[in-house]
Amino acid sequence: MALQLDAVVPFGRSLAEYQGMFRLTEEDLGRRILGVADGPASFNASMAARGSPVVSLDPLYVLPAERILERFHAVVDGVIEQVKATPEDWVWSWHGSPERLRAHRTDVLQRFVADYEQGRVEGRYLVGELPALPFEDRRFDLALCSHFLFLYSDHFTYEFHRASALEMLRVATEVRIFPLLTLALQRSPYLQPLIDDITAAGFVAGVEPVSYELQRGGNEMLRLCWPA
Repeated sequence: MALQLDAVVPFGRSLAEYQGMFRLTEEDLGRRILGVADGPASFNASMAARGSPVVSLDPLYVLPAERILERFHAVVDGVIEQVKATPEDWVWSWHGSPERLRAHRTDVLQRFVADYEQGRVEGRYLVGELPALPFEDRRFDLALCSHFLFLYSDHFTYEFHRASALEMLRVATEVRIFPLLTLALQRSPYLQPLIDDITAAGFVAGVEPVSYELQRGGNEMLRLCWPA
C-alpha cells in the first residue's frame, strides 16, 4: 500500500539532496535561486554558509521554529512506520534504511532551525505560497520546487499545478520540479498536460533523469525554461 498523507508534511532536504534531485552544478549554485515550498530544508542554510544565499518561500515560515519542530515530530514516526511497511516502494542508495532516513531528516531539520531566525532577519526565509509569488518578473535565474507539485496531485488540482508552473516561470528564467511521481508511486496525471500547456505558451519543457532516488522510480525532474 502506498504512502498515505492527509496533508503536506514538514520534511526538508539537504544541499546534497538538492544537488541530486535537481542536477545542480557548481555553476547553478552561483545563480540567483528561489526555493519554492522549501519547508524545513537545510539547503538555504548550507548555501548561506557557502556565501551564495538563496531565497526560500513557504507558508510554514509564518511559524516560529518551536512550532515547526512540533509539526515535524508530530508526523515523522508515522511516516517512517509507513515506509517500513512498504519496503518494495523505496530505494536506499542515498539513505541506507528507514532509520537512517529518519536520522537524516532530523539532522536537516536541526540545521534549518539553527539558521532559521537569522535567515528570516536576512530575508532568506519568506512567507508565501503558490500560485502567487511576491516577486517581480524574472527576479531569479532558477526556481526549484521539491516534493510539492506532482507529489501531492491528489491534494491539488491540475489548474493549481498549471498556475503554479506559470507563476514560477514569471519570476525565474528556469524552473525545476522534483519528483514527478505521486505519493502512490505513479507518474502524476498532470505531467503531460502541463508539458503540453507550457510548450503551447511558448516555453521549453522536458523531463530529465537525476541521480537521486528514494521513491522507487522517482528519479526524474521536470525542467521548464524561457526560450533562448
